[in-house]
Amino acid sequence: MIRNQSQKIELLGQAPVRRALLAMGLPTMIGMVIMALYNLADAYFVAGLGTGPMGAISVLFPLSQIVVGVALLFGTGAASFIARLLGRDDATHANQVASTALYGAMATGVLVIILTMFGMTNVLRLCGATDGIMPYAVTYTAIYLPFAIFGIFNVTMNNIATSEGATRVSMLGMMAGAIANIILDPILIYWADMGIAGAAIATAIGMMMSSAIYLHYIFSRKSIFTFRIRDCRFNRENMVEILKIGVPTLVTNVLTATSVTLTNRAAAPFGDVAIAAMGTAMRILAIGALMVFGFIKGFQPIAGFSYGARNFDRLRDVTRTAIWWTTTFCAVIGAILIALRTPIMAQFAAGNMEMMNIGRTALTAHSAALVTFGFYTVCSCLFLALGRARAGLFLGICRQGICLIPAIIIMPTIWGLNGVLYAQPVADVIASIIAAVMTLRLQRDIRAMRDGAAQKKL
Repeated sequence: MIRNQSQKIELLGQAPVRRALLAMGLPTMIGMVIMALYNLADAYFVAGLGTGPMGAISVLFPLSQIVVGVALLFGTGAASFIARLLGRDDATHANQVASTALYGAMATGVLVIILTMFGMTNVLRLCGATDGIMPYAVTYTAIYLPFAIFGIFNVTMNNIATSEGATRVSMLGMMAGAIANIILDPILIYWADMGIAGAAIATAIGMMMSSAIYLHYIFSRKSIFTFRIRDCRFNRENMVEILKIGVPTLVTNVLTATSVTLTNRAAAPFGDVAIAAMGTAMRILAIGALMVFGFIKGFQPIAGFSYGARNFDRLRDVTRTAIWWTTTFCAVIGAILIALRTPIMAQFAAGNMEMMNIGRTALTAHSAALVTFGFYTVCSCLFLALGRARAGLFLGICRQGICLIPAIIIMPTIWGLNGVLYAQPVADVIASIIAAVMTLRLQRDIRAMRDGAAQKKL
């Protein structure tokens, strides 16, 4: 076990940059691909039930983002701090942070789930549920919410495991739940004739399968951390470090939920079919986005470890490589989706030409703007990895908040449905320009720190 732990530390701090990025990023990318395929499979099987159920899973997305945001509040905040602590060779403190984050996330998650259950209908209406969508949304949510605590556990553990270099565990955790979901969807929805309830039950079972993987990892003692309640330290230092990174991530998730809600509400005047089409296009685009997020999960601990160890040359190299790889990847994925937009949308439209046309336009616009996504995401995550909370918060809320919310409010009033479809791509381009300016300033700061460290050695 000690040898395994030293290998994880060596990968974070000493392995060649490209090998480290591949070793850390590929497993989480694979896991995210399976997650994206699950999202598509879910949409594909639910599509056969009609636009009402399709609209329901689109409406549920903002709510699921808020629930996941609770886990990210603790998980990403802890992961950033843990990576920097391991870079300083302080494993004892890192263990305390990991335990604090896990139990803090679970306690907060239970509270959020209970409060949401009591106001379920009002929450779904706020998320954009129309009268035609509401019955299906209530059915799905009533099953999903009680089991969401497993999702909170999974997301928190995913971030903590990645921070210590255990990306294979993260991959297996994501894959187990997604594969179970893909298998169970057609069985429960159609064979058992459970409809939208079957989709919700499949999701719940998938989350429990993922939790089983992470629990095995904990109890088999393969982790650097012990995750004992007695190791929790809800002291000022730990909570400040966790929350200063976790809060920007939570805010970003809340803004993502808000932007999707506003998009659903803006699309509502054009019918349930518009909401279903936009939701389907977003799930298709999630393949590329989730793969980038998976890769960035591998990039973040390397960047944080390098910064904590004051290895600024390694930090520069890993950042440049991550930007180049993700931008190239997004450009290729965007081009493929544009080229295949018609046959792809045909799989989910179930012969509905109106949904087909709206989804195809949305897919084209968003795929064209996808080329900026890799660069923006690397820059945004870099600030959080280095513990720069204020800049990370600003950049985190930039794409889905500062840029998108005004666009989704103003553009539909000028351009109708096309304003809804093109609001996100416009926001993406503006946010990427802002990210470029901020990252150039950060590079100057890091260069000054590197020069100062070199002078001290002399």
